[in-house]
Amino acid sequence: MFQLSAKSRDVFGKKLKTLRQKGELPAILYGPKEKSIPLSLVLKDFKKVWEKAGESSVIELLTDGKKKNILIHDVALDPVSDEPIHVDFYAVQMDKVIQATVPIVFSGTSEAVKNLGGVLVKVMHELEIEALPMDLPHEINVDISKLKQLNDKILIKDINFPEKVKPLQSLNETVAIVEELKAEEERAPAEMDISKVEIAGKKKEKPSEEAETPATSEKKSAG
Repeated sequence: MFQLSAKSRDVFGKKLKTLRQKGELPAILYGPKEKSIPLSLVLKDFKKVWEKAGESSVIELLTDGKKKNILIHDVALDPVSDEPIHVDFYAVQMDKVIQATVPIVFSGTSEAVKNLGGVLVKVMHELEIEALPMDLPHEINVDISKLKQLNDKILIKDINFPEKVKPLQSLNETVAIVEELKAEEERAPAEMDISKVEIAGKKKEKPSEEAETPATSEKKSAG
């Protein structure tokens, strides 16, 4: 399990600028059975864990001598430097199913693209799933080697999900498809991306520091 250390903070508002100049990142911890707790942690330590854990891997947070199992719920970025300026941690209950959005990673080589001149269209870049916190994957792999002919497509139901992970979207939704290259598109690259979905880790700046309410939902695991 990934680990992070944080400490309680009593600095707010404009004074947070001084905190950030010291290399610290303001944060807040909340959850269904947690009172909101303002925290701060070392920015470089957070970035290392965030890069590996993303927003769907459980992290052990040590703060004030107590350990909490948390997810990175929301990261506000500086619009100029793209550096994290605030993070929300969501405390999870390990025995309850949780919903999360996980990035898709495409792997393999499509014969339809390589040999038939098709265009790979990535329709989706992330998936909504449900699992116990410890079973949440960091990413979902999609093997495009299954796309052998023009107009072949991969649906959600074609993906090999890890055991105990349940997709929440329609199983008949298209994840990727190989389309025929039209004459006027001959100079186009062999891959197109029509996804409107926000790339994981690229959060827009929040208008206020701690006004957000948790959007992550939990429910009791069946059985």
